[in-house]
Amino acid sequence: MFDSEEQMIELLGECNLFRGMTSQEITRVLSGHLGRIKNYARDTLIAQAGDEVRFLHILLQGSVKGEMVDYAGKVIKIEDITPPRPLAPAFLFGNQNSYPVNITSAEDTLVLSIPREHFLAMLQESEKVLVNFINIVSNRGQFLSNKIKFLSFTTIKGKLAQYLLDLSAQTGSMRFTLPHSQTQLSELFGVARPSIGRAISELNRDGIFRTEGKKVEIMDLAGLTSYLK
Repeated sequence: MFDSEEQMIELLGECNLFRGMTSQEITRVLSGHLGRIKNYARDTLIAQAGDEVRFLHILLQGSVKGEMVDYAGKVIKIEDITPPRPLAPAFLFGNQNSYPVNITSAEDTLVLSIPREHFLAMLQESEKVLVNFINIVSNRGQFLSNKIKFLSFTTIKGKLAQYLLDLSAQTGSMRFTLPHSQTQLSELFGVARPSIGRAISELNRDGIFRTEGKKVEIMDLAGLTSYLK
């Protein structure tokens, strides 16, 4: 919990929803709008897939994970979320405004919840919040589009190839450091961890890339790209 309201406002200044706003502007736009701060212990379900999104949740402390569960019970991690960020902002409005995934706390977590009608009033009062929210929703659409493309690859090597090529494009280099462990990759890909290790070993052996811990160097770009077909 925060020692003072000023600490929370300072943190919210780092949130993309309030980008470009001073502490005074954030305080003013929040003034008069009902918001509740709630603690969630680790591994607590914050929102369940299919539930109506009635609040704008902003993650203040801790971390959460978004996961999909198929009819067979297999869990696919969509993403890890760290503060300060809104949770499921793209689903706050619309005809089918329900959570697409389960949102679970990955550790002890603090969340600010603002009722939808109060947030709507904030959008009407502040052009900066409105523009930031539109940008957030647009960026989420792009992220989900890329995620669908990634999940469309049926083979582990295809998923791994897309993952590494995306990292190479982001860093602008054929050498980079993996942001995820093999365990995290198995959750991200929705496959068993030994399968990830086996695929990495085989691609190493075939000279497609070279790994040393989390450090990766792509050796055969055309060979890696061939797994996307």
